[in-house]
Amino acid sequence: MANLNGLASIVSELKAVRTNLVNELRHVDAALSVLGKLSGGSSFTTGRHTVSASARKRMSLAQKARGAKARRQAPKPKRTISAAGRKRIAAAQRARWAKVRAGKKAA
Repeated sequence: MANLNGLASIVSELKAVRTNLVNELRHVDAALSVLGKLSGGSSFTTGRHTVSASARKRMSLAQKARGAKARRQAPKPKRTISAAGRKRIAAAQRARWAKVRAGKKAA
């Protein structure tokens, strides 16, 4: 008999949890219906909208114009360094290596 009493209390707890869940589900359904009405209906749930044929045509022409403009522009010329600049860099590098070698001799 003790098992039946314990089982009855578990059943009553489960019924209470079920009631709470049903109430929460009603609140969620109410919120969804309000949001659906605000956004204009089904487009809210699918996340998509329809574009008219004329709008698609305008978008296509605009994309083609952007592509043509990009193809017209010449690529930027490659940057080169002057001979004097190369000599300065080489001299600085030789000085750095000389300092490294001098440090090894001292040690």
